[in-house]
Amino acid sequence: DEVNNAPHVLSAQDQDILASLFPNTINTNFCLLAPASGDRQASSEPLRVGVVLSGGQAAGGHNVICGIFDYVKRVNPASTVFGFLGGPHGVFSHEYVELTEAIIDKYRNMGGFDMIRSGRHKIETDEQKQKSLEICEKLQLNGLVVIGGDDSNTNAAILAEYFKSKGSSTSVCGCPKTIDGDLKNRFVEISFGFDTACKTYCQQIGNLMRNAMTGGNTYHFVRLMGRSASLITLECALQTHPNYTFIGEEVMAKKQSLRQLVEALVDLVEARYAKGKQYGVVLLPEGLIEFIPE
Repeated sequence: DEVNNAPHVLSAQDQDILASLFPNTINTNFCLLAPASGDRQASSEPLRVGVVLSGGQAAGGHNVICGIFDYVKRVNPASTVFGFLGGPHGVFSHEYVELTEAIIDKYRNMGGFDMIRSGRHKIETDEQKQKSLEICEKLQLNGLVVIGGDDSNTNAAILAEYFKSKGSSTSVCGCPKTIDGDLKNRFVEISFGFDTACKTYCQQIGNLMRNAMTGGNTYHFVRLMGRSASLITLECALQTHPNYTFIGEEVMAKKQSLRQLVEALVDLVEARYAKGKQYGVVLLPEGLIEFIPE
């Protein structure tokens, strides 16, 4: 493979604010991976890479680490991958383990984040940033990969800016991990974990639908993951066809009040009761309350 540089990518909005926050990295070029042409060979120098899992679990996390391990070993068998333990806390507290082939092979295609564990800490203070820089320099890392969601990738951007300002040779990058599906753009079709989460939820929703029809007198309200986005709720609704679905973004766009949402449910229950159906299933995102403009 080879890396082709392209013009840097600017945010669609708030460019001035971002430029003030990330003066050293705002103009970083966008890189596109492409098959190597002709006889061109990739660098055979050994690579030293650190990986850290951040935030909640998502199916595919272990395979991201396995993919990194396989790639650097293909570049040079002497390459090394280090896993920081327990999330970002493991970076600034210098808790890590060298990932060997024996460790990696135990976790291929396996769920969970238990290979190196995860955590919800953030690298925020100057002391934590400095400690993170120290361990990366001690291990002589070419790169640090932060595997996490929106908060974690923001943290990775902050750390990259700090490293750049200190002249560090360690590149920091984020890998989009979130079951919420809210980390996507024209370069990222979907974050890993979203598809598996939706299919798992849909199976349980289908079971509840069958249960509601069997009893004939029960309403199930299913609150789905999605703190600031209703993408999981929308996908599950498209796959299972519940009786009613609240979409946070729609509630905000229509400026619906809490009273209006309750009235919509009352109308649903009354309409179904008139048809002799005293049961149903309603889906809502966990962050619905954030979208109500009251």
